[in-house]
Amino acid sequence: LPKQRLALSGLPRPLRRVFPSCGAAQRALITEMGGASSYLAMLAIAGFLFASWLATKISKIAGVSSIVLEITTGVVFGPGVLGLISDEYAECEHKRHFKCEVPADFDAILASGGSLGQSLDLIVGMDYCDPHNWDHHAHGEDHGAAGESHGDAHGEEHSAEGEAHGEAHGEAHGEAPPVEAPHGGDGAGGGGHGGEEAHATTPVPPTATAAATEAATTEPSVATAAATTATTSVPIALVPNWSPAPLEGAEDDEGDGGSKRRRLSGGGGGGAQYSSYAECLTKSCEAEVSHHCGLTPDVFTLIGHAGVALMIFESGMHFDFEKAAQVGPRACCVAVIGTILPLVSGAILTVIFGRPFMPDGVSVGTALAPTSVGIALRLLGEARVLQQDFGQAIITAAFVDDILSLVLFNILFSLKGEFNVMSTVVNPIIGIAFMAIAMAGAVKFWPRVINEVLLPKIRNVEGSKSSRKDEALFFLMVLVLLGYATITFFLGTHLWGCFIAGMSFACLSKDHHAHHVWVRQTKRVTSWMIRIFFAATVAFAIPIDKLLSFEAFWKGSLMGLGPCILSKVVCAPFMGPAKWVIGWAMVGRAEFAYLIAQMAAAANMVDAKTFSIVIWALLYATIFAPFVFRKVLQRYVAQYCQDEAGKEELAEDVH
Repeated sequence: LPKQRLALSGLPRPLRRVFPSCGAAQRALITEMGGASSYLAMLAIAGFLFASWLATKISKIAGVSSIVLEITTGVVFGPGVLGLISDEYAECEHKRHFKCEVPADFDAILASGGSLGQSLDLIVGMDYCDPHNWDHHAHGEDHGAAGESHGDAHGEEHSAEGEAHGEAHGEAHGEAPPVEAPHGGDGAGGGGHGGEEAHATTPVPPTATAAATEAATTEPSVATAAATTATTSVPIALVPNWSPAPLEGAEDDEGDGGSKRRRLSGGGGGGAQYSSYAECLTKSCEAEVSHHCGLTPDVFTLIGHAGVALMIFESGMHFDFEKAAQVGPRACCVAVIGTILPLVSGAILTVIFGRPFMPDGVSVGTALAPTSVGIALRLLGEARVLQQDFGQAIITAAFVDDILSLVLFNILFSLKGEFNVMSTVVNPIIGIAFMAIAMAGAVKFWPRVINEVLLPKIRNVEGSKSSRKDEALFFLMVLVLLGYATITFFLGTHLWGCFIAGMSFACLSKDHHAHHVWVRQTKRVTSWMIRIFFAATVAFAIPIDKLLSFEAFWKGSLMGLGPCILSKVVCAPFMGPAKWVIGWAMVGRAEFAYLIAQMAAAANMVDAKTFSIVIWALLYATIFAPFVFRKVLQRYVAQYCQDEAGKEELAEDVH
C-alpha cells in the first residue's frame, strides 16, 4: 500500500528489508501505532552516535588518532553498507530528488522530441547548455542537404548561404520545435551560421520547450522562470522552497559565434567545453544539485561543518604572537614550503592520474596542504618541549601553514566558475589586509579594551556557579566570531574569519584565561560536532565501491606517501638537527584537510574516484604521522634537549 510504503521509507534500511516481508495487516499495524516509526528512527540514530562515541574511546585507549575509526564507523553503519542511518538523513534532499543520469536511449528521445526525465527537462529549460553546439543524431536526407548547403556557406557568399541554411534546416526539423536562442555567425575558424538566424541541430524535449521558447528572447531571469514553470514534476514539488540557481554569468564566445550561456559553478560549467550535449546536461544538473545542497545541506553535514568552524576558532586562540616574532622568519619559510610542495605535487600527480589540472588537480593539492596543529601541540606538550625554539617553530609553522591553506581554500572555491578578478584576486587581497588589521587589534586593541574597559565594569555575584565576567567574555567571543566569519564569508570563506577571531583573544592574559572560558563552555559540544563530522559528513560522502577498489587504493597510497607525507617531511631542510622533527610534525592532518576534500567533492570539483584517492592519502598521514613523530621527537629530545641526568626520564615521558 502507498501509505505503508511512505511510512516505511523513513526507517533504517535493515528494518525496511524486514517489514515488506510481513503481511499487509502487520504493516498496517506498524504504521498505525502512534510514534512507532519515529521511535525506530531515533533508536537507529542513537545507535549510530553511540558507535561513533565508542570508536573515539577505543582510539584513545589504543593511543591513536580517532579519525580513522570514526570514519570507519560512519562507512560501516552509514547508508552505503549496513544502512543504520537512512538516506533521508544522510543525503541532501535535492540530491535525492534530482536524477541527473541521461536515459539509455538519449539520442532516440531527442530525435522524437520526448522527455528526458523531469530533472533533465528542467535543466534544458534553464538554458545552461546550448543545444546548437552538438549534433546527437542523424537528421536524414533533409539534414544531409542542409549539411551540403552549410558546407557551401564557407564560400564567398557566406552570409547569403548561411541564411539559406538556416531556413532549410528549420523546415527539415519541423516535427520537433527547438528551443530558440540567438546564435550568430561563426568566426573564421567556426564555419558559417549566417546572420542572426536561430540554428538548432538538437530537438529539445517538449516538457521544457513551450515556456522556454516563448521566453528565449527575453531577459535570462525571465527565461529561466518560464522554463522552470513549464515542467511540473512530483520530485521537484517535494523539495520545499526550491528555486533554480541563478546564472552567474554569460559569455560571448567570438570564436564560436553568438552568445553561449555558461553556468559558472563547480562541475556544472565553469566555461568548460563538453564533448556532448548529454554530458553538458548531466554536469549542469549535478552543479544545480550541488548549489542547492550547499545552501541547505543535510543535518549531519550542517553539524559537522559547524564543528569544524568552532575548532578552527579555538585553534586561533593558541597562536603565540611573542614566540612567533622570535622564530617567525624561519617558521614562515617552513610553512610556505610545506604548503607549496603538497599543493604542486598533489596537482601534478592528479594530472598524471588522468584528471584535469583545474579544478581537480588544484582541489586535491589544496586538500593535502593543511597541517594539524592539534597533534603537534599535544605531543610537544607531553614531551615538555613546547617552549623550546624548535617547538615554537613547529607550532608557528603549523599556524602559518593553516593561514596559507585558508587563503588557498578561499581562492579554490572562487575558481568554481571561470576566472574572476574580483573573487580570485581582489577578495583574497582584501582578506589578507583585514587579517593584518585584526592581528594588530589582537595585540594592541582587544587586551586593552577587554581587560581595562569592559571586564572591570562587570561585577560577579557571590554564590553564583559561573562568573559574570566569564559569561561576558564568552558572549563577546561569540559576537567577534560571528562578525569576523560574516566579513570573510563575503570575501570567500567564513573559516578564515573563524581563525582570525580566535587569534583576537590569544593575547588577553598570560594564563590564556579566554581559552579556558571557551573550552569550559563548548568542549563537549565541539567534541560531538567533530565526531559527527568524521563519522557522518566525511564518511557518508565516501563512495564505498570507489574507495574499496584496487585502483583507488594504489593511487591513494602513492598520493599518501608522496605529496601527502614526503612533501611535508622535507619542508624544513635549513632547520639543522631539528629538521626531521619539524618535518614529521607538519605531516599530521585533521579536520580542515578532510573538510576541503569533502566540500570539493560536494561541489563536483573532483569526481568520486579522485575523492576516494584523497581520502586514502589523508588516512595515510592520519595513521602514520603521530607514531613516527613520537619516535623522532623522542630521539631528538634525548639527544639535544636535556642533560645526561634528565634524558632517560624525558624519553620515558615522550614514550
